Amino acid sequence: MDINALFTDEGLRNFTATVRDQHVRDAQQYGQIADIVRRRLEQTPIDGDRWLSKRLRAWKVARQLKAMQKASGEAASKAEALYATYVNEVLELPQRRAVAEAKRLERKNGRQAAVGAAVAGSLNRTVTALNTPQEQPTGQVPQARAAEFVAPESPFGQWPMVAGGERPTSTINDYFAKGEQG
Repeated sequence: MDINALFTDEGLRNFTATVRDQHVRDAQQYGQIADIVRRRLEQTPIDGDRWLSKRLRAWKVARQLKAMQKASGEAASKAEALYATYVNEVLELPQRRAVAEAKRLERKNGRQAAVGAAVAGSLNRTVTALNTPQEQPTGQVPQARAAEFVAPESPFGQWPMVAGGERPTSTINDYFAKGEQG
């Protein structure tokens, strides 16, 4: 047998078909032999047999042949499973991977298009909002908030103000009174 032929579709198909057919024939023969042996042993008495001894002995011997028949049937099934697994895992794998890669790229492109559309929509809304003049009543100057002043009797007046104060704050120690302990 050429081992390299097993690694082709035709070569493995021929091998598994041959093995399967052989096991199917063996299973049929084991079944026929089991029936013949069981019938013959049921009809053959041995000295000292009781009334069910012949049938029990025939069943025990035929049971081994039936196990061989079952094993050959399973071997025939495994030969077919070998071919199916080879086709699925080796021969069709590159095609399945190509299809999966195409789907993955399609999903990626779809996500990129969706993100691009979302960004474009956001930019359009921003440009529209920036180019649209705000409606203001004519003749009035809008005020953001009313002016707030610190009263001179406020305890916060002892600390210098940062913006527009008498002197800028240079360290954190400027916020706390110096020399007072306790």
